[in-house]
Amino acid sequence: MVSIQQFDTTMNLLGRVLDLRSKNQEVISSNIANAETPHYSAVSFEFEDQLRNAMDKNTLKPVSGHAKHFPLSINGIMEVQGTLVTHPDKTGVGDRNSVSMSTEMMNLSKNQILFEAAITMLNKKMSMLKYAANDGR
Repeated sequence: MVSIQQFDTTMNLLGRVLDLRSKNQEVISSNIANAETPHYSAVSFEFEDQLRNAMDKNTLKPVSGHAKHFPLSINGIMEVQGTLVTHPDKTGVGDRNSVSMSTEMMNLSKNQILFEAAITMLNKKMSMLKYAANDGR
């Protein structure tokens, strides 16, 4: 039997976004935990450009040559892994720790809002499927 998710790229995309946002949460939390560790370099998890590029490259494979058919494969999106980027201290002052708590707290808030937005969209998509499965009731 074919899974419904094979026919719904939006659900696959949102699932991948949630995975990547969770990883970003771990990286931000690690930075916050090491805010007072001497010589610790802040790390960021960058994936948004990779995800955008995967979507723009038209990696969606149609069922046939007809443009209006449903896409089946989103391999490019599922292959996005993200990149860890280290930001060493450039000031040379103090303990050479490059973590800025205000920046990390802002990144944490932004990531949380975007995670919750993806959850909301996924829940809406699921409720639409439930509505359709119950004959519009």
